[in-house]
Amino acid sequence: MMGRHSFVVTQHGGSPVQCPGYTEPQNLTRVSEFFLMSLSDDPELQPLLFGLFLSMYLVTMLGNLLIILAVSSDSHLHTPMYFFLSNLSLADIGFTSTTIPKMIVDLQTHNRVITYGDCLTQMSFFMLFGCLDSLLLTVMAYDRFVAICHPLHYLVIINQRLCGLLVLVSLFMSLLVSQMHNSVVLQLTYFKDVKISHFFCDPSQLLNLACSDTLTNNIVMYFVGAIAGFLPISGIFLSYYKIVSSILRVPSSGGKYKAFSTCGSHLSVVCLFYGTGLGVYLSSTVSLSPRKCAEASVVYTVVTPMLNPFIYSLRNRDIKRAMQKLLSKTT
Repeated sequence: MMGRHSFVVTQHGGSPVQCPGYTEPQNLTRVSEFFLMSLSDDPELQPLLFGLFLSMYLVTMLGNLLIILAVSSDSHLHTPMYFFLSNLSLADIGFTSTTIPKMIVDLQTHNRVITYGDCLTQMSFFMLFGCLDSLLLTVMAYDRFVAICHPLHYLVIINQRLCGLLVLVSLFMSLLVSQMHNSVVLQLTYFKDVKISHFFCDPSQLLNLACSDTLTNNIVMYFVGAIAGFLPISGIFLSYYKIVSSILRVPSSGGKYKAFSTCGSHLSVVCLFYGTGLGVYLSSTVSLSPRKCAEASVVYTVVTPMLNPFIYSLRNRDIKRAMQKLLSKTT
């Protein structure tokens, strides 16, 4: 397949070009298309993978849509915590829809080609929704901190205006991260290869293929990592440090359990989101197989958004009651 489509790549004319960081001239290409990696080259597994990921995608969409509809239809859930939860579900829908539909189509058509423009678009939305997920989890941690540590002033501090502002700031910062990353990629003119070792246009994979100034790329990536990773994790850690310190001062065991139960679902989602992301990072450093790394990344791109609605609905009686009311209206 590579040989049949190789004519879409326009070779750099003239003498060989030297990449920054390489001592010898490289054969570089100006590309119009990339080739994504399949999770399996076994033809017999393709229909099975197609059915599996289609089912998981539909469950993810249905679960998160039910959360949004349940929160919007039940007046008892018009509170800051559930407002943030519905926005997280919306971000999860966008995050999954960025990568999985393309992979499902590729499995069905056996065509792993993605145009340069589509690759940049996919990468941009992946960064946007991934960063938004991370920041919304931080906002929800702050919400739980105020609810547990300052319960008497909760509705005064976490008012409607602040809720909207926190979501808008999270969206703005996610757009900033996405556009900063895009601005770097758009300056990339030549690539060392057109084969991306992933089932979607992973930003790090694309930068590894590019022939560009690595210092500039590293500076931008560190900045992106700080906003999308370090700051949210620090905020969540600080919030839960204050929460645990406050709960430990509660004299009764029943009071401690009640306080912990209010943030159990959020803590489970945080561990799942960052735990799978860390697992993928560690697997990429240990494993030399790109396919193994791609298989590991399925967990945070598909499994995590699919499980979030189950975690919140199974551990939350208000959500379960709202869903039951919503489903009873439709039947």
